[in-house]
Amino acid sequence: MARWENPVETALLLTRDGARISGFGAGAAGSVCGEVCFNTAMTGYQEIITDPSYSDQIITFTFPHIGNVGANRQDVETSDAAKPPMARGIIIGEGITEPANYRAETHLDDWLKAQGVIALCGVDTRAITRHIREDGMFDAVLAHDPQGQFDIDKLTAELAAFKGLKDADLAGEATTAAPYDWRQGRWSWEAGFQDAEPRFHVVAMDFGIKRNILRCLASAGCRITIVPADTTAEAVLAHKPDGVFLSNGPGDPAATGLYAAAEVAKLVAHGVPIFGICLGHQILAHALGAQTMKMPQGHHGANHPVQDLTTGKVEITSMNHGFTIARDTLPDGVIETHISLFDRTNCGIAVAGKPVFSVQYHPEASPGPQDSHYLFDRFTAAMAKAHESR
Repeated sequence: MARWENPVETALLLTRDGARISGFGAGAAGSVCGEVCFNTAMTGYQEIITDPSYSDQIITFTFPHIGNVGANRQDVETSDAAKPPMARGIIIGEGITEPANYRAETHLDDWLKAQGVIALCGVDTRAITRHIREDGMFDAVLAHDPQGQFDIDKLTAELAAFKGLKDADLAGEATTAAPYDWRQGRWSWEAGFQDAEPRFHVVAMDFGIKRNILRCLASAGCRITIVPADTTAEAVLAHKPDGVFLSNGPGDPAATGLYAAAEVAKLVAHGVPIFGICLGHQILAHALGAQTMKMPQGHHGANHPVQDLTTGKVEITSMNHGFTIARDTLPDGVIETHISLFDRTNCGIAVAGKPVFSVQYHPEASPGPQDSHYLFDRFTAAMAKAHESR
């Protein structure tokens, strides 16, 4: 903890209602605005920080020991390694822990500096979490200055200009600029990351896709072509895919759905097997005629129980979303397949009579448990069945 001995207050969080939370800074200097949420995962902070779904958010970690495995190149989740992390900043209760793991390549503080991510340390994260649980997520400006000099008027003006996540289409910032292919499979103790042998060709619509989703698809037997978020259905089908994947991503699904939902609806009508995760799940819902709504606190963590209503199985899942499907807007022919056992919100849908399904949570488990890896096999089974029917 030598880096944090006798820390001076060099970082602060300023909310829209004027509340000021001070601590000491780590990572990059500067200021950023974002929606403050909390994440309850005990591991995987680097995967969380680099998850594109956290665009325009500031993450409060409820687990106190952040930094104990350092940082490395393998645990980055943005599909484009050249892109900086999507999270605007992080809030942790103590100073960043010294790395004590054989996979560490650098100290987390140094990695945050290199990536341009601001950290606020030494604050009561339990109080912030309690506030979010009771009153909902809130917008704030996070600032770090090594000298502890802050222009409050300037920071207040920055926060006033921040529009928040509702009605925000952020997939355009997170998506790829051009199509590319992916074949790398999941990591193993024996061989690390290895290319998998494909049996199917999947086109993935990239709304902010995570690397481990691509790896899970590859390990399930898929060669993946990733295309930008605004790709038309005709352009997707021109690749002659065996299946289409709708990725996770940031922002308001209703805003992204203004251009994506109509194209997804065409894909559903075509009959190609479709699998969606998180934002892809919500965009599929819009394509089918349902609506989404903002959640007060969202679901962010790696310990969320979900029940698969088709099998009765309960699985512990990784989640990261601030919007949810409004269940009462699901049209006839759309089946609810999964629910959260925390608050009974929708966590999965399927289209009756079609090989089309999606889930709200993250079955790729990065970070998180691997209870839901079966969904990738469910997708390949749907593609195999479609092959047989042809």
